[in-house]
Amino acid sequence: MKRLILWAPLAVFAGFLMVVAFGLKRPPDPAIHSKLVGKPMPAFELKPAVAEHPGLSSEDLKQGAPRLVNVFASWCVPCIAEAPVLMELKRRGVPIDGIAIRDRGEDVAAFLARNRDPYAHIGTDPNSQVQLALGSSGVPETFVVDGKGVIRLQHIGAINPNELGDIIAALEAAK
Repeated sequence: MKRLILWAPLAVFAGFLMVVAFGLKRPPDPAIHSKLVGKPMPAFELKPAVAEHPGLSSEDLKQGAPRLVNVFASWCVPCIAEAPVLMELKRRGVPIDGIAIRDRGEDVAAFLARNRDPYAHIGTDPNSQVQLALGSSGVPETFVVDGKGVIRLQHIGAINPNELGDIIAALEAAK
């Protein structure tokens, strides 16, 4: 009996190693499940970020057709990488609105001049109040919003070209 007690710590340690190894081998769920999906867009009204575009409000998102709301910033490197994908979505007829986070109008204008402009509306969120209300923790993030202003998808990070089909499918499902 004393011999069994001597081996107990080793058995517990071996069991711990097996649990850790199993946890490392199992792939994590890469999907981030937003608590706002299926809920109305929080109420907001943002001033224009640049003179060429109107500002953005939650009421603008209740116009009957699904659209994308892209949270971005001129200082965001992944936003630059995402710009051609947003232009492709615009080319395909997808309406896109933007929320510029902690940015100056002249910087947003320079960003759009360098990377092209896919946006119909661009609101400025200088203190990230709308960003935080959306549960967004960084830039870029994109939301698929149905024609009634209900969030149908939250995409965290830059949209890659291989994710275009998923975004278009979410827009179709939001109709």
